[in-house]
Amino acid sequence: MAKIAVDREHGLLTAEFSGLDKLWAIKSRLEVPLAHVRGATHDPGIAREPKGIRVGGTHIPGVVTAGRFRRDGERLFWNVRNPSKAVVIELADDEAYDRLVIEVDDPRATVALIEGVISRPSGGS
Repeated sequence: MAKIAVDREHGLLTAEFSGLDKLWAIKSRLEVPLAHVRGATHDPGIAREPKGIRVGGTHIPGVVTAGRFRRDGERLFWNVRNPSKAVVIELADDEAYDRLVIEVDDPRATVALIEGVISRPSGGS
């Protein structure tokens, strides 16, 4: 499971992984400029979609999907064990990934946090 944080001062969205999630994904942290975040959705059904080709990480069907994947030219980062808690974060074309599919503790709160930040102009309260 990831902890998602938003740093308005530095304009960053951060996903922090710990424990086995860090090991499976071969990554402990992702940082994305808020300006490159297009949106977020809670999507438990995404786990049933084809993952594509694993570029680095772990995929044990029904157990864990973590790491970098490519599907139809799309670059995806996954870190999901429990699909009911999956959040999909859409990113701009100039990022390393097109979508982040990340398990979080509270998907609705995470989506509200991300959508609230990207819908407001920076510099405001």
